[in-house]
Amino acid sequence: MVPLLDLKLQYNTLKSDIDAALLRVAASQACILGPEVDALERACEQYLGVRHAIGLSSGTDALLLAYMALNIGPGDEVIVPTFSFFATAGCVSRVGARPVFVDVDPVTMNIDPAAVERAITPRTKAIVPVHLFGQSADMDALMAISLRTGIPIIEDAAQAIGTQWRDGRRVGSIGLMGCFSFYPTKNLGAFGDAGLITTNDDELAVRLKQLRNHGMEPRYYHAFVGGNFRIDAIQAAVLCVKLPHLESWHAARRANAATYEKLFIEAGVSSAPGVTEFTSSELVLLPASVNATAEAPNHHIFNQYTIRVQNRDAVRKQLAERGIGTEIYYPVPFHRQQCFAELGYTDASFPISNALADTVLSVPIFPELTSAQIDEVVTAVCEIVRG
Repeated sequence: MVPLLDLKLQYNTLKSDIDAALLRVAASQACILGPEVDALERACEQYLGVRHAIGLSSGTDALLLAYMALNIGPGDEVIVPTFSFFATAGCVSRVGARPVFVDVDPVTMNIDPAAVERAITPRTKAIVPVHLFGQSADMDALMAISLRTGIPIIEDAAQAIGTQWRDGRRVGSIGLMGCFSFYPTKNLGAFGDAGLITTNDDELAVRLKQLRNHGMEPRYYHAFVGGNFRIDAIQAAVLCVKLPHLESWHAARRANAATYEKLFIEAGVSSAPGVTEFTSSELVLLPASVNATAEAPNHHIFNQYTIRVQNRDAVRKQLAERGIGTEIYYPVPFHRQQCFAELGYTDASFPISNALADTVLSVPIFPELTSAQIDEVVTAVCEIVRG
C-alpha cells in the first residue's frame, strides 16, 4: 500500500507543538486576526523575502483579492494558462472580467511567455503565471513583458511556497503580488482552508488589508466594498508551528524525486520532456526528471511528482488495484470546461495542454515516503505500462 499522501505521519511528528498551539488559541479566544496571524505574517515575510505578507481565508481568495485590488472587472482581460487548477481562471470570471487562455511550455508545464505575448490586447489588465507543481515559471521573460507593457504580474504560487527563481528570489516576491494556498495537501498545509497574499508595494498592502476586512477602515466605515477574506487564528497557529520545518520537507521531496528518477532510469525509462506524442509502451518523466530540473534555472519543491503515460486512465485503475494512490492534475484544461464554452476556444490553440491533460499522472511524493514505497511505485508503473 502506498497512499498518495498521508498527513497523519506529519501531524504525529509535530503533535505536541501543534496541540499546544491549538490550546493556546482556545484559551486566548483571540480567534479572528490577532497575535497568531501577526506572527505568521511576519514569519512569512522573512521566509519569502517580501515587505508584506497578508494572511487570507484561502488561496482562491488570494487570487480574487488580487484582481479586486487592481479594480479588474467587466471589459478587462486577464491572461492565464489553460492548464492549472480552476481558481486561477474562475476568480477572473468572478470579478466580471474575461480569462484569456494560453498554452504552456512542454518541459515545465508552466505558462508559455511567447503565447502570453501573442495574447496581449489593449484590454489586458494582468498576467497570471502559475508555478505549477512547485516549479517556477519563466519569471525573467514574464517580467520583461511586464516592464515593457506595464501589465502587472500576479504570481499564482499556490503550489510553490519556497520555490526560488534563478537569482535566489522566492516566487511570490517577484511580480506585483503573489498568491499562496495553505490547503492541507500543500507542502505547507493548514488544518483547513487558508492562504496568503504578498507584495512589496506599501500602498497596495494597505488596500489589500482593507479589502480583506470588508473594505473597512476605520471600524464600520467603508470607502469601498471588500469581503471577508480573513485567515482564522487556529490556521495561523498551526502554520507557525509547521513553517520552520518547511525546508526539510522540501529537501525530503527532492530526495524522493531523485530516487524516482534513479529507479525509472535503471528500469529503462527514457526522460523525454516535451514529447506530445509517444507510443503506448513508453512512459515519460515530465518535468519531474531531476537531471532536467537541475539544468533549469530554478529550484523545484515537488508539490507533485508527475509522469506522463499513454492509456493513463487504465494505468491509474491498475495502480489503484495494487493499493497505489495517484491523482490527475489536471484532466480538463480551462478551454474544455463547460463554464467557459461561451468564450469560444477550441482545442487547436492548445496542443501541449491537451496532450498533458490526456497523459499526466501524479504519484506519491510526500516527505515521509520510504525508498521501499518508491520502489513499489516504480515497479508497478513499469510492469503495468509494459504489460
